Amino acid sequence: MEEQVPQEETLATPGVIDKYQAAGKVANIVLEGVIARCVPGARIYDICLWGDNEINNELTKVYNKKRIEKGLAFPTSISVNEVCGYYSPLKDDEAVLNEGDVAKIQLGAHIDGYIGIVAHTVVVSADPKKPVEADRKSDVVLAAYNALQASLRLLKPGSTNAQVTETIGKIAAAYKVNPLEGVLSHELKKHLIDGNSVIINKETFDQRVEEAEFQVNQVFALDIIITTGEGKPKESDLRTTVYKRALERTYTLKTKNARAFFSEVNEKFPTLAFSLRSFTDEIGAKVGVSECMKHDLLNPYPILVEKTGEFVAHFQWTVLILKGGTICTTGLPINVDQYKTQNKIEDAGVLELLTLSMDKKEQTKQRKTKAKEAAKPEEEKKAE
Repeated sequence: MEEQVPQEETLATPGVIDKYQAAGKVANIVLEGVIARCVPGARIYDICLWGDNEINNELTKVYNKKRIEKGLAFPTSISVNEVCGYYSPLKDDEAVLNEGDVAKIQLGAHIDGYIGIVAHTVVVSADPKKPVEADRKSDVVLAAYNALQASLRLLKPGSTNAQVTETIGKIAAAYKVNPLEGVLSHELKKHLIDGNSVIINKETFDQRVEEAEFQVNQVFALDIIITTGEGKPKESDLRTTVYKRALERTYTLKTKNARAFFSEVNEKFPTLAFSLRSFTDEIGAKVGVSECMKHDLLNPYPILVEKTGEFVAHFQWTVLILKGGTICTTGLPINVDQYKTQNKIEDAGVLELLTLSMDKKEQTKQRKTKAKEAAKPEEEKKAE
């Protein structure tokens, strides 16, 4: 008798959507708390530590009847100004936030391997309602947020990843800023944060992806990063602290420290990203990670930077493509009126996209209206 291969669970599998939504709700709750803590003088390490602890705390409140794996899908990171992402400091890092910093927050939770990941950008201020003047900070935040909003409306069956990339470029150009090169929005699956189906933030001669149509039951971490700089980030001297297990690699480590560290990785973070901050013995983790990296057992998330003086904005929402419409399980809105700018979007196609509702019932209503309009005889359309 042939051994049956377990079928891959998708959004069509009972209970899966609920787990994505529950993980997303946890991510959003914690994101709100992290945003509230992003004030002048706050130590970045303290906020990130609070974020990680709060994710685990919120997860204890859900899915308690059966033994289900829950935890961080991505450690809390806060990357400031020209730092593009993955700044998730350790205990000995004294960096603090300053008035006017453009702070990019990223974090994620999972329930049974189903991921809710989110990124959000704030301009740090003692007064969270203070208007952001018409300058490059406003432009980069508005470009990133509007690019995300327009892209969300393209994540539906029949649209393609190339259309999303093109739309991101148009919106960035409208605000006289640039999409960051090397950024990919990955398809999410159970215990997989970097699936093979992707959307590229900016296409170049060297960086291209195959065009593909979106399909029902796909899940994406829609990831938009925009910069006031050239969009060509460089690796920095800042210490890498975020890693992910390289599942395809095995090796018997030689030192006791490395074996202890890697054993803890396999126990706590077998498939998803983690920060060295999550280990009780940070010094031992630093030693262990060094040997693991020598043997390619971990994939690093290096900290990339733009030129000093530039600003980078980042928004990332988890998106479920369903038959009845597209829903977002993570992501918080910004008050766009708080950001002043002399630039604006003028492309008619993009403006039309931004008017489309993300409410599922409203999406269905808009599709029916459009189909009804398309079915009208040409004479009737001309008469109108």
